[in-house]
Amino acid sequence: MEPINKISSRTVVIPLDDVDTDQIIPARYLRTTVRAGLGENLFADWRYDKNGTQVADFVLNKDEANDAEILVTGRNFGCGSSREHAPWALLDYGFRAVISTEIADIFRSNSLKNGFLPVVVDEQTHEWLIKNPGAEITLDIESSTLILPDGRSTSFPLESFSQYCLLNGIDELGFLMDNSAAIDAYEEQTN
Repeated sequence: MEPINKISSRTVVIPLDDVDTDQIIPARYLRTTVRAGLGENLFADWRYDKNGTQVADFVLNKDEANDAEILVTGRNFGCGSSREHAPWALLDYGFRAVISTEIADIFRSNSLKNGFLPVVVDEQTHEWLIKNPGAEITLDIESSTLILPDGRSTSFPLESFSQYCLLNGIDELGFLMDNSAAIDAYEEQTN
């Protein structure tokens, strides 16, 4: 994982509530343990018709989605089954963060473990983001702050361990490996 200090990007808005992990990445694409290529099938049942042709009016098939790294969604994003493939698909597509008023706990945990930032904001900020697709915003991980184009900012919850891992580009195993000398010393002391 790469260290993340700030994410500055245009937003893409999918204003739907209760988007579950099977909508994020349908189960038929879960036969792999390789992350590369999953982004092609992100929201596959919405992006493509039954013949595999792109649905022209779906937001990810429009030019406005190109190179956007922040997805804004309705409430309860990532509900459903606990598939790690969901944040993998979002990351492989190019998203680095999702913003909602509510994010499912297991999806949130899987996201943070993979360097994908789930951001929960208040209703007022969320409503502004939904109404202003393509807004250039900044997510500052160090201060846990979302900064709107006019300079207004709002904080978002990010527990300290996840913040540390994101800022340092490590996962839980990487954290343990970085602290292996201290762990070994403790083991020696207790034996």
